[in-house]
Amino acid sequence: MRFLLERDTWQEVFDSLGKNKLRTALTMVGVWWGILLLIALLGSARGIENSFNRLFGSFATNSVFVWSQSTSKPFKGFQEGRQVPLKISDAKKIEENVEGIEFVVPRNQSSALVIHNFLSGNFSVNGDYPLLDQVQKKKMIKGRFINQTDIDLNRKVVVISEEIYKQLFEKDAEMIGEYIQLNGMNFKVVGMFETGNANMGPTSDIHIPFTTFQQIYNMGENIGWMMITGKPEYDISQIELDAKLILRNLNQVHPEDNRAFGSFNLGKEFAKITGFLTGMQFLTWFVGIATLIAGVFAIGNILLITVRERTKEIGVRRALGATPFEIKRQVILEAVFITLIAGLLGIISGGLLLIFVDTFFGQGPEAVLVNASVSISVVFIALIILVVLGTLIGLIPAFKATSVKPIDALREE
Repeated sequence: MRFLLERDTWQEVFDSLGKNKLRTALTMVGVWWGILLLIALLGSARGIENSFNRLFGSFATNSVFVWSQSTSKPFKGFQEGRQVPLKISDAKKIEENVEGIEFVVPRNQSSALVIHNFLSGNFSVNGDYPLLDQVQKKKMIKGRFINQTDIDLNRKVVVISEEIYKQLFEKDAEMIGEYIQLNGMNFKVVGMFETGNANMGPTSDIHIPFTTFQQIYNMGENIGWMMITGKPEYDISQIELDAKLILRNLNQVHPEDNRAFGSFNLGKEFAKITGFLTGMQFLTWFVGIATLIAGVFAIGNILLITVRERTKEIGVRRALGATPFEIKRQVILEAVFITLIAGLLGIISGGLLLIFVDTFFGQGPEAVLVNASVSISVVFIALIILVVLGTLIGLIPAFKATSVKPIDALREE
């Protein structure tokens, strides 16, 4: 490797490439564009993945929402169109009898006129258990979420979203310990959470203890819906089918009635997104590497032309004692040098492009590309690919350069 430190080696590289600067620059464009495309596509794919992670990040993704609807078939004396109420006991039966379940969270929701001082608005109010914070994690800004003591004592405490705070409180005003009115009843604010952008299920503006909700809205044992979370190793689609089967048996619903209970399988939708992201990553690498290969082949073709133009020079070097290995080494070095320089320019350009995209299109809660970027490991892999491709493509003109006999090369005009 000592020849890499010799001045003559690099002087020859620069002299060779400098004889036709335009041709050298145009040759490098192919590799530059290939690596730029690879970095840009990989960064965009990461940005989309980050966007989906932000959207689903607060949810236990191996989950399904189940709610009641009206029946579509008569059964055991009940007429078609009967509304089937869900009960707390239904949720307990599902948790006890369906294999693979981690959590079952009964939930309820209504609306309320919410007043604080002279500010008011109509918002959704959710009755929830502390367990909700495990399956749909709340990013608490201040205070806490509902706890078990709130449930046991039917406390009139409330956890509000950041958006509610902005509408009902003065800027920078302290809200922990303050009271707000829900339909004329005073509730103590114990926490505030970050407003999410995931539109999964009913909106969550305000949370109060589940038992308190049941009491003030006179819900008894009835619930609006339940969120069922499966263990990671279990199929959430099978859990969904098993849960609905138990609900049909408990509520005297026809076994083939698929309308009586509605559901939204978050796990199934998340699996589709994961598959899409995986496919996009594969396509990105395929397109990027294919473009790189095309650019590197262009370098090989140009070097073949260069070798042909330098036939007499190569003949002189051979006549003066240069070995075929030294000739090949020099040509391969030129190929790798051009490839690496073009690649580094592409990496820098791709990085600047991703910074631009993140600055102007990656900010805000509605951003499609969130923190579009590539890891250092990807950059190293790209550089290794460039070195390998540059070396391989340099072998073609290198063997061409040494295939001509010195005496024939000296006769070349």
